[in-house]
Amino acid sequence: MSTTTSANGGEPGRLVFPDGFVWGAATAAYQIEGACDEDGRGSSIWDGFSRLPGKVADGHTGDVACDHYHRYADDVRLMAGLGLRAYRFSVAWPRVLPTGSGPVNPLGLDFYDRLVDELLAHGVTPYPTLYHWDLPQALEDMGGWTSRDVAYRFADYATAVHARLGDRVRTWTTLNEPWVAAFLGYCSGVHAPGRRSPAAAFRAAHHLLLGHGLAASALRTAGAAEIALVLNLAPVIGPDGGEDGTSAPVTLVDGLLNRQFLDPALRGRYPGDVLDIAARHGGLGHIEDGDLEIIHQPIELLGINYYNPSFVSPAPGAPASRAFPGSEGIGFDPPPGPTTAMGWPIVPAGLESLLLRLSRDYPEVGLLVTENGAAFDDVVRDGRVCDTERIGYLDAHLRAAHAAMSAGADLRGYLVWSLLDNFEWAYGYHKRFGIVYVDYATQRRIPKDSALWYREVISRNGLSYGAQGDR
Repeated sequence: MSTTTSANGGEPGRLVFPDGFVWGAATAAYQIEGACDEDGRGSSIWDGFSRLPGKVADGHTGDVACDHYHRYADDVRLMAGLGLRAYRFSVAWPRVLPTGSGPVNPLGLDFYDRLVDELLAHGVTPYPTLYHWDLPQALEDMGGWTSRDVAYRFADYATAVHARLGDRVRTWTTLNEPWVAAFLGYCSGVHAPGRRSPAAAFRAAHHLLLGHGLAASALRTAGAAEIALVLNLAPVIGPDGGEDGTSAPVTLVDGLLNRQFLDPALRGRYPGDVLDIAARHGGLGHIEDGDLEIIHQPIELLGINYYNPSFVSPAPGAPASRAFPGSEGIGFDPPPGPTTAMGWPIVPAGLESLLLRLSRDYPEVGLLVTENGAAFDDVVRDGRVCDTERIGYLDAHLRAAHAAMSAGADLRGYLVWSLLDNFEWAYGYHKRFGIVYVDYATQRRIPKDSALWYREVISRNGLSYGAQGDR
């Protein structure tokens, strides 16, 4: 797939994306749906975790969130009005299988049935993700992702969802960000289920990958046309600005964050340096013969969630980061330059380098940016949200993506995070990533200036009037 750069009648900076480039937005079930106790939905680990004192800002929960469960039809009309061609959403496992296994809850599947039909009726292609962190609590009570059996239960769940929606859905994503689920959920404890065990994290990471492989195989057998795996990936940059792996801190963090998931899924093997760290933190007994063959399923798309690089440097005597076992002696440096409201650095060039690296190292799989976006301190004034910073952020990252494509990266599309302001995990409702503002008291939706800008980008299939979202 190639792109073209053109002056377009003398306009500087005209960047045109290829025909068929996928433009869309993404959300996740627990962050927007609400209706947590309706129509037979079971409890998830985030339902319980958000109720533990001090785990989520101000005790916020996803009980109501954006009330998307009841307002989905209006939200789909909003998507269509913004010109979105694709919508990535997640299916709530406890809505479909309230205890994680056993009989399917038909009312839960009915919701996604209605959602998919509504999307298709408005010309929006559905991109469901089967796991975006809301593990049924009943499975966590049995060990969660540290239990091998959960991987098999996940494949059963994938089969059940495909049986209902597979006649209308082409592209299926198995997992969203297994690093976050494993290492923030089971090691640092800042995400559900809130455990703090490096050994548990490595076990969970492996079983998540095993679940991906089992589900991918089941989906393929059931007739799925395209299968994707979504990873949160980031360039790891050393003190000299390099990311070529010659620095020990860069190599170690890159292994834990990136290669621990890329190599098993796409090459059928774990990196040796990652195995060495895992062996020192609980051993390797959870990796059984044949597992890597199961994990290494052919997939059509690698989903990339990119927000920022990780900056590291030698720091003798520093303790290991809670999220990176084995990182003793490594400093996780404060980001240089401007940041978002999350404190995350704004580095569009990181997306370009990441896409080029993936195309070089894993050329067999197509690429899709499945999340990219930023939180800023948005306010409504006179019925409008003038989020100029977000427009600049998105514009710069799209230009970086285009540059990577021009250099040969096989990028198929871009999904902004997020369609709606929503429950931002441990930050509750304090961080706004949406291109659409949500007034949580009234559930009113207000498209921000960035949404209107994005609509124009989609309609032109590119960036027409120079940098920073000039219109």
